[in-house]
Amino acid sequence: MNVFEAAQERIAYCLREFDYVYVSFSGGKDSGVLLELTAMEAAKQGKRWGIYHMDYEAQYNLTTDYVQQTLDRYQDRADIYHICVPFKVTTCTSMFQSYWRPWQSDLRELWVRPMPERAMTDFPFYRPNQWDYDFQREFGEWLCQTKGRVCCLVGIRAEESLNRWRTAFAESDNRRHYHGKQWTTVQGSCVNAYPIIDWLLEDVWTANARNGWQYNHLYDLMYLAGVPVHKMRVASPFLSEGQETLRLYQVIEPDTWGRLVGRVNGVNFAGLYGGTTAMGWKNITKPAHFTWKQYMYFLLDTLPEETRQNYLAKLAVSMKFWKERGGCLSDEVIAELQAAGVPMEVLTGTNYKTDKRPVRMDYLDDIDIRAFKEIPTYKRMCICIIKNDHLCKYMGFSLTKDEMNRRKAIQDKYKDL
Repeated sequence: MNVFEAAQERIAYCLREFDYVYVSFSGGKDSGVLLELTAMEAAKQGKRWGIYHMDYEAQYNLTTDYVQQTLDRYQDRADIYHICVPFKVTTCTSMFQSYWRPWQSDLRELWVRPMPERAMTDFPFYRPNQWDYDFQREFGEWLCQTKGRVCCLVGIRAEESLNRWRTAFAESDNRRHYHGKQWTTVQGSCVNAYPIIDWLLEDVWTANARNGWQYNHLYDLMYLAGVPVHKMRVASPFLSEGQETLRLYQVIEPDTWGRLVGRVNGVNFAGLYGGTTAMGWKNITKPAHFTWKQYMYFLLDTLPEETRQNYLAKLAVSMKFWKERGGCLSDEVIAELQAAGVPMEVLTGTNYKTDKRPVRMDYLDDIDIRAFKEIPTYKRMCICIIKNDHLCKYMGFSLTKDEMNRRKAIQDKYKDL
């Protein structure tokens, strides 16, 4: 079968298997085709389903219009969850803010647009320190309390990034596949399914064209503006992935751009220099009289104290990890480091599920090898600082200890449901 038929079969299976199915709908092209596919299959089975939309307040008017029109079209056949909650959302436009809050009540006069009429704002599990991804996970757990066995359909495609491939296909200690189906993950009570995980971008637009489905016409304007089809995004404009196209707001919707500038710190600078070396993109350089380590401390001295201490804490954790436990590297990378004369200790075994070997080493200033992103260097830390990458994702950091403890508390709370 082709990918369209495979997606239909997967969605039909979920509708039969679970008591309740809802679609995570962002207003983008991928979640849009998933929503239309689900509507088709739910109609065949006579099932009522749900549409879950996390509204981040700051977005194109065209996206708002498309989302509203879609929710209106399906309100008689689907339960609408239009979420407008002031959870914490990562921002990479500012050295002063590591996050912002959409729909923050005390900043109502700065909101990019008015709150939608049917917005849902009150949830028993919401907490002021809650991140958007925590809210999304707990929403599914909350639905399970009243709906029974619940499945959330998510419109991501493996073609877009390795992280998205890993989300669907890679198992971990606290996540597994539902009944062995590799296009699903189980983490807690709610099951996530990814019916279009194997689609290509061309499949998305082919499906829209052949079926005459409605879609977000922002993509048409992006196409006319010369944005390559594989780089078109409608997600939050303040994320690192959106920096390169943030400036398009000035051209496509100048009024919205004006409100964005007043909403989150650093937006204008990111709009001017996003995607350039000024924001840590492409080949960044340093002053000739600095080493990368010296340049890193120079950059840190320009930051607010809280931001500076955040980076120093991340650096200390990383340096201790590489010196005591060691990072896992392939034999090819190890050979390159040895050929370059890098002092290191290669160990034989690791608790990680990998064929790579752990290597203990000190931080390097810089190194010119293909696996640059795997090696601990002060240059990589400089890139994090310039990108306003407060979580240090570019350094390979995931959840902090506090974030892991918060996640574990959530898992313990719901493990017996």
